[in-house]
Amino acid sequence: MGAKVAVIYYSATGNVHALAAAVAEGAGAAGAEVRLRRVPELAPDTAIDANPAWRAHVDATPHVEVATLDDLVWADAYALGSPTRYGNVAAQLKQFIDTSGGIWAAGHLQDKAATAFTSAGNVHGGNESTLLALYNTFYHWGAFIIPPGYTDPSIHAARGNPYGIAHPGADGAPTAATLTAARYQGKRLATVAARLLDRALVA
Repeated sequence: MGAKVAVIYYSATGNVHALAAAVAEGAGAAGAEVRLRRVPELAPDTAIDANPAWRAHVDATPHVEVATLDDLVWADAYALGSPTRYGNVAAQLKQFIDTSGGIWAAGHLQDKAATAFTSAGNVHGGNESTLLALYNTFYHWGAFIIPPGYTDPSIHAARGNPYGIAHPGADGAPTAATLTAARYQGKRLATVAARLLDRALVA
């Protein structure tokens, strides 16, 4: 049976959005039912308007549904994406995560597959620490962390980050190689989640 995958992200100028869409596409190609969701924007219009790329992305993506806690309850697997902020998770995604205490306490977040992806300004701009910070959340949820590792040639072609797909935003939009690797990460997540479901049904 196919898994239900929630791809939940925050993106300011669009790079993480592109990765999220690719992760969702890969999960769908593996037979998953996918929800692609963005978290609410918290920044004031003055900050957004000061960066034309930020304003352009906000104006271009109102069609993407806003994430709710129901998406977390519904899903069998999660892919969370965030740009790096000083080597950590963006406040917008962190605020959403911080509202999940009730459903966590009720046992709705445990025993599910989870992965993460990110984008910093450059290759060494905090990508790995941001992914590890997201994985700290998954530890508390009791999720099974599913990194891409070096399990497919596409990972090496996309700069070889085994923790999760990470894009250096100073290079512009994600390359075709990076998007291919993101699709693989989504496919891997959905495949492992489906295996976990099958094992649970057998048990």
